[in-house]
Amino acid sequence: MDFSYTILIPLIPLALFVILGIFSKKIPASISGWMGSIGLGVTFVLSYYAAYQYYLNGKVNGVYQPFIYKYNWMNFTDKLHIDMGVLIDPISVMMLVVVSTISFMVHLYSRGYMKGDDGYTRFFAYLALFSFSMFGLVLATNLFQIYIFWELVGASSFLLIGYYYTKPSAVSAAKKAFIVTRFADFGFLVGILIIGYYTGTWDFQELNNPEGSVITNWASTSFMGLSVLTWALILIFMGGAGKSAMLPFHIWLPDAMEGPTPVSALIHAATMVVAGVYLVARLFPMYYFIEDGFALQVVAYVGAISSLFAAIIALTQNDIKRVLAFSTMSQIGYMMLALGVSGYHGHDGLGFMASMFHLFTHAMFKGLLFLAAGSVIHAIHSNYLQDMGGLRKYMPITHITFLIAALSISGVPFFAGFFSKDEILTAAYENNILIYISSVFVAGLTAFYMFRLYFGIFWGKDKEYEHTPHESPMSMTIPMMFLAFMSIAGGYIHFSKYISPDHMPFEAHLNYYLAAIASTVGLIGIVLAFIFYKKENNLSERFSHAFGIFYKWTYNKFYFDEIYLFVTKKIIFGLVAKPSAWFDKNVVDASMIGIGNVTESFSYKIKGMQSGKFQDYAMGFISGGVVIAIVVFYLWIN
Repeated sequence: MDFSYTILIPLIPLALFVILGIFSKKIPASISGWMGSIGLGVTFVLSYYAAYQYYLNGKVNGVYQPFIYKYNWMNFTDKLHIDMGVLIDPISVMMLVVVSTISFMVHLYSRGYMKGDDGYTRFFAYLALFSFSMFGLVLATNLFQIYIFWELVGASSFLLIGYYYTKPSAVSAAKKAFIVTRFADFGFLVGILIIGYYTGTWDFQELNNPEGSVITNWASTSFMGLSVLTWALILIFMGGAGKSAMLPFHIWLPDAMEGPTPVSALIHAATMVVAGVYLVARLFPMYYFIEDGFALQVVAYVGAISSLFAAIIALTQNDIKRVLAFSTMSQIGYMMLALGVSGYHGHDGLGFMASMFHLFTHAMFKGLLFLAAGSVIHAIHSNYLQDMGGLRKYMPITHITFLIAALSISGVPFFAGFFSKDEILTAAYENNILIYISSVFVAGLTAFYMFRLYFGIFWGKDKEYEHTPHESPMSMTIPMMFLAFMSIAGGYIHFSKYISPDHMPFEAHLNYYLAAIASTVGLIGIVLAFIFYKKENNLSERFSHAFGIFYKWTYNKFYFDEIYLFVTKKIIFGLVAKPSAWFDKNVVDASMIGIGNVTESFSYKIKGMQSGKFQDYAMGFISGGVVIAIVVFYLWIN
C-alpha cells in the first residue's frame, strides 16, 4: 500500500498559512474563509481515505503494520540522527481523523462566527498554521520531530489565544499559556536528550520494540533509585501534562478561553490538549515495560487526581466556557488514567484502547459543546450563566445539539460517551479499585455540572433580552449538527478491532454491571441538576452557603493562581531575583566599573609618555639605557 499522499495532509494547511498570511491585506474576507474551509476539506477527505485504506488493508497476519516515509534531516553521530517524515499506524491514523474533522468543522463554523471581524483573514491564517503543526505532530516518526511540531503548536496556540491583541486579558492569557507550557516543555526536552544519549536513537520504531535493545536493557544505568530511562519518561510526561493541562500545569487552560470560541473548540477541546495523551500513547511500550511501568503509575495517579480536581471546580464556575475548560481537563484526566492502568497484550490492553476511544468521542462531543456555547455567546453577547435562560425557544438547533453533547459526556446509554467512558471504568475496575471509585464519582459530577449548564442556558428563568436572540446561521449550525451526529454514532465504532497497544485486534465487551453503576450515578447527577436548575429557585444559593469555605475554595479554583503568583512575585522575584539583581549591580558591575575607572585614571596619568616628540623618546631611551647599565654594573661588581 502507498500512503505517501498523506504528506499532503500537513502541507495543504501550511500552504494556506503562507498564502493567507502574506496576502492577508489583499485577499477579501469571503474568499479567505472559503480558501481555508476548502483546504481543510481536502485534508478531511484525505484523512478519512487514509483511515479507510489502512484499517481495511493494513494488517499482516492479524497485526496492523506501520508504514514509514522519511528522510535523514540532521546527524549528531553515526547512530543518532533526526529524521523528518510520516508514520502511519493505528493511533496516528485515528488522530488524523480527529484533527481533520474538528479543524474542518471549526473552519466552516468560523465563517459565520468571525464574520465582520477586522482580522478575519489573519484568523484563518492562524487556524491553518495550527492545523499544519498538529498534523505534523501526529505524523512524526521520532521524538525530536514530534518536539519540533510540539513547540510550533505552542506558538500557534499563543497567536490564537491572544488573537484579540488589543484586549489586555487576552494578551495576558496568551502569555500565561505560553510561559506555563514552556516550563513543562523544558522537562520534555531534557527527557528527549536523556533518551538520545543513553539509547542512541529517537526513532519510535526502535524505542517501542518490546524485544529491542532499548526496552531489554533499560536497567543498565540508574539514578536515585530509578533507571535513567524511567526519569526520562517522567520528564516527557511532564511536557505532556503541561500541554494537556494536568496538575500542576493546568492554570493556563481556563484563561485561554479569552480566545475566540472556535479556537476553544479546536485547541482546547479536541486537538492540542490531547497531545499529551497522544504522546504517552505513542511511547506506551516504553512506559509499560521499563521498570515494571513505574512511570505509567505516575501517569495514572496524575490523571485520576486531575480528573477529580477539575470536576469539583467545574461545579462552581459561572463562565460557560470556563466550565467547559475544566470539563476538558477532567476528561483528559480520564484518558491519562486509562493509559496508566492498561496492560499490553490482548484484552489487558483495554485501558489503552479505552483512552484512544474516549479521545475520539470526546473530540466530537466537546467540540460540539464549545461550538454550541459559541452559538449562545454569539446570540446574547455574554459568557455568564446569570445572563442566560429560556434560550431553547429562540435557538432550537443549538438547544438540541447542546443536549446531545451533554447526554454524551454524561455517559447516558446509547450516546458515544457512554461506550468510551464505560471501557475506561472497566479498565480501572480491573486494575486499580481506588482509581475506579474516584472515576465513578467524577462521572456523577460531570453529569451534574453539564446539566447545570444545560438547564441554566436553555431553561431556568425566562429572561427578557434587550435584543431578541436568534438561531445562528447555517455556516455555524451545520458543523454543530455533524458533530451531534458523531456524538451518537462515534460510540458504535468497535475500537478494539482497530486500536490496541500491540496492534493486534481483540474483542472488548460491555460490562453491564459496571455500566449500570456508572449510568445510575450519571442519572443521579442529571436529576439533581434538574431539581436545582430546571426552574428558578434558591437551592443552589442555600447549598453554596452550607458548604461555606469549601465552596469558596472551589469557586476560586483552590487558589492555584494565587499560589503561583505568590511563588513568582514574593519568592522568585522578591527573595531570589531582587537580591541577585542587587549583587549583580553593586558587586559584579561595580567591581568591573571600578577596574575600568582605575585603568582610565592610570592611563590619564601616564599618557604623557606618548607625546610624539622625538627628543622625549631619545631622552627616555638614553635614560633607560643608563639605568640598565648601572644595574648591570652593580650586579657585576657584587
